[in-house]
Amino acid sequence: MQQLFGQKVLNDFIEKQDENLIEARWQKYKNFLAKKEKIASWIETDYQDGFLEDIFENCLGYISKTRSTDEHYTLEREKKNETNAQKADGALLVDDKVVAVIELKDLKTKDLEKKYNRQESAVRQAFGYLQHNNDAKYVIVSNFNELRFYFDKATAYEQFFLFDLDYEGFKKLHTILCYENISKELPHAIREKSLTFEQDISNQLYKDYTAFRTKLFENILKNNPHVDKLELLNATQKLIDRIVFILFGEDTDLLPKNTIGTIIQRQKEVKKLVKNFTLYDSYKVYFEAINSGDEDLDITMYNGGLFAEDTLLNKLIIEDEVLDARAKILSAYNFGSDISVNILGHIFENSISELEEISAELLNNDFDKKQSKRKKDGVFYTPAYITEYIVQNTLGKLCEEKRAQLNIAEVEAITNPKKPTKKEQETKENLLKYKEWLFDLKILDPACGSGAFLNQALEYLLKEHKRLQNDLALMGDLFASYEVEKEVLEHNLYGVDINEGAVEIARLSLWLRTAKRGRPLTKLANKIKVGNSLIDDKTVVPNAFEWHVEFPEVFAQGGFDVVIGNPPYTYRNVSIDKSYFQQHYISTQGNYDLYKFFMEKSIHLVSHNGLIGMIVPNTFLSAESYSNLRQIIIDNTNIKEIYDLGLGVFSNVVVESVIYILSKQNIGNETNIKMQRTRNIYCHQKSRQFSENLYSNLYVTA
Repeated sequence: MQQLFGQKVLNDFIEKQDENLIEARWQKYKNFLAKKEKIASWIETDYQDGFLEDIFENCLGYISKTRSTDEHYTLEREKKNETNAQKADGALLVDDKVVAVIELKDLKTKDLEKKYNRQESAVRQAFGYLQHNNDAKYVIVSNFNELRFYFDKATAYEQFFLFDLDYEGFKKLHTILCYENISKELPHAIREKSLTFEQDISNQLYKDYTAFRTKLFENILKNNPHVDKLELLNATQKLIDRIVFILFGEDTDLLPKNTIGTIIQRQKEVKKLVKNFTLYDSYKVYFEAINSGDEDLDITMYNGGLFAEDTLLNKLIIEDEVLDARAKILSAYNFGSDISVNILGHIFENSISELEEISAELLNNDFDKKQSKRKKDGVFYTPAYITEYIVQNTLGKLCEEKRAQLNIAEVEAITNPKKPTKKEQETKENLLKYKEWLFDLKILDPACGSGAFLNQALEYLLKEHKRLQNDLALMGDLFASYEVEKEVLEHNLYGVDINEGAVEIARLSLWLRTAKRGRPLTKLANKIKVGNSLIDDKTVVPNAFEWHVEFPEVFAQGGFDVVIGNPPYTYRNVSIDKSYFQQHYISTQGNYDLYKFFMEKSIHLVSHNGLIGMIVPNTFLSAESYSNLRQIIIDNTNIKEIYDLGLGVFSNVVVESVIYILSKQNIGNETNIKMQRTRNIYCHQKSRQFSENLYSNLYVTA
């Protein structure tokens, strides 16, 4: 779940609210809580009016049209859309204009994003109403317990579980949704402030993170001159990753609070007794404790590979100063509230270009800074809505199809757990089959970078497993819980990148998202690997990646189920690569842009029943030098979708981007072409005749 507001920014706004008003309305909210048992038995139509009255009128300060003593009202039930005949369940009004639409379901709708027997999910229904009310900005969706508040887009929201709200939770709900604040567009102000804060803190953290790594690498180079420089660069990145884990851990209860400060203080105390005990020695004590556990330090075993014994790291000589002042600067950030895992992901993705640049300099290779898809001017990253869209339309589609195939798209509660009917028993068995199918999925990013797509796939699978556990509970399986994160990391996610530092970062990003106190980190060395994804011959390049050797379990079942990513676009002027590509890639034609080779490679890596989803430049759609690639796509895949995003997807990058979704099934079917125009997506069907076409023939004008 991507939160709509930054927690720190929202808390600042909450502190400025009228405490007396909130307290008075909290007392009324208790009346709603007292009805919890009754509400659980009511169907949607029984309580929609009552819900709007209990929450929006009594607790949030709105005046309903039916109860208004004059013509002034701010809440309307069954509000007809402005541009069609459909009606939202409710609407919030300011100055007689609809500013928010409300979609209500009952408690049987456990998943607000699930379609059930409807054409659209509750969330999609609500956004449909938003499109037909010109002044509407906000979307509210609820099943009487869960309430979601969206602002403009369906990718981020604030979530409340109304039956479980305490006073602090109610203050948050009231701050966001009360009439006094909606009428002043306070949610918009909070959102803008959150975005500014996130960008500012991302850029500042990036500068501090980069400065730390630069100073640390310079110091390590100076003090360890007999070690290969590239090895030292990779060791520096691994050391940084360990320190970032500690920074994250000390603010999220994975580790004792102020662990960095304790490490520094411990060195000062020990040095009084052992003169040559360095600050790095103190860090190494804690590295071992995190790897193996230490009761005296109140640290549980995390293991997983990040803190495993590393001979090179252990023998490095590093001066105290660089590990003191710079680490303190990073430790001053609150990685629990101010620095989300998403912000760290942005930092990681942006830092990879620097690793590429430094590596190129160490190897005396040219590095095209202008063509690097990751920029140093502020934080650059793959937007969350891109990774979410691609994952939803590849992995998500496979899951939907499998549920439909097993007849478990919708699951009703078992009538008698001791005597299930034949149909109920079959449903439970199919749910267990689906569980095994989920664990057997193989998802790949062949140029994984910092792990943005793998993290999105992880998030989707965690959500799907939670839904599955709820379904099993409905069938009477009260012991359906299991360690989902561990299972997903061990079985589902695969990544490869040519940059060793990037691979370390990708692993770290997955660890940070799944780490729990007292539970060892999942080993990822056999799933997220270093190598040249495009070359499988070690006589050509030493880091060639032999796919069938590295991932035999995947190809034993025919390949990956899902291949996703944002492959590198750039042309590398390396003669040996050019010769290899000419011999092994049909798409070699006119230029050597790497993304065309990743597109071709992905078709060979995906299974017959699998899906490919990537974001790439749109040049492959029409440029003459891509006609071979287009023919490969035509001959070997079914183009499920082409989504033209135009310019502006990546800040500071002048490239028109396209999302494409491919399948190896039903070759010859029609293609769904989407064109992004401001807030709307125009969809058209177009037959698959584009191997030699230009833009004018491929694109459909909206």
